Amino acid sequence: MSDFAPVDWPAAARLADRLVQPGPETDLAEATALVVDLRRSAGAAAGHVARITGMTPADGSDPAVAGVSHVLVVDRSGWARANTELLASLTAGLVARPGAKPPSRAVRLAGAAQAGAVLAVLSGKVLGQFDPFTQGPGPEGSTRGRLLLVAPNVLQVERALGVAPADFRLWVALHEQTHALQFAAAPWLTDHLRARSGQLIGDLARDEGHRDGRSARALAGTIARALRGDDDAPGIEALLRPDERRVFEEVGAVMALLEGHADVAMDAVGRSVVPTVRRIRARFEARRDGAGHRGPVDRVLRRVLGLDLKLAQYRDGAAFVRSVTRTVGQEGLNAVWSAPSMLPGPREITDPRAWVRRVHG
Repeated sequence: MSDFAPVDWPAAARLADRLVQPGPETDLAEATALVVDLRRSAGAAAGHVARITGMTPADGSDPAVAGVSHVLVVDRSGWARANTELLASLTAGLVARPGAKPPSRAVRLAGAAQAGAVLAVLSGKVLGQFDPFTQGPGPEGSTRGRLLLVAPNVLQVERALGVAPADFRLWVALHEQTHALQFAAAPWLTDHLRARSGQLIGDLARDEGHRDGRSARALAGTIARALRGDDDAPGIEALLRPDERRVFEEVGAVMALLEGHADVAMDAVGRSVVPTVRRIRARFEARRDGAGHRGPVDRVLRRVLGLDLKLAQYRDGAAFVRSVTRTVGQEGLNAVWSAPSMLPGPREITDPRAWVRRVHG
């Protein structure tokens, strides 16, 4: 661990493990079948995504044969632990400003308490995740990012939606394998995001007190407005300085592209592969949009943790992908994976025509 890492990540993992809520009730036979089916779905999804998107891994491998990720089916504690590893890798290289002291043990443990609590909450909400920063074994000695499928959450949501389990599991795997192919087709993307995210994390971690009372008051106001049901309550992005916000928005535009592209791909597979895809999408969107049914605690979490921002990313990114594809086709869209300069900026993600003009003339 870096001397200047703001969080004791192993401690955060231990705390998250203690705080994680149990998943839905199931028996050993059902749980075993679920794990097997999720692994099978992830394997099948890789080939479908390559066909749909027209993308290929930069190393020339065949996604349908070799896959594009190291697949892990995990429980909620496993997901939280994996994310402490991811965050530890992003903060491992932090260095302090000249003359600054490393964070004390007490500061690191306080950070661990906050991170562990947040990860415990999120562990019950995430269906799957692709982690490009923590490498797992790939074919023939290569390394690939890790694709995590959270088994209890998949089971819980498919039961709540009343959808066909086999279709839903493949549908979820299609989204995550799209992410895996994005990073396999554009291997520079991992370092690009690591550098930009690391810059933002480093600025926040090395902060020498400019937020003090302002941050505390802003956060308290965010919580109060969220409890009242104020949908315009600011989230964590409201606490950023102008220079931090610029980096935040740049990273947000890239994340919108990644998420929107995956959302479009998982539906584009069609009924020949996922027969009930339209029903799944309709019911899933209704569940996403159920803001009126959220309790006060959930409203606070969505605003403070930026979950509503994540939802906006899906929608802005999907609209960008569909608009660009209609204008310049799938191959024209895929130019976005060719270099960092081809990525859409914060304004372009909501104005696809501007990106098309800049890239395609």
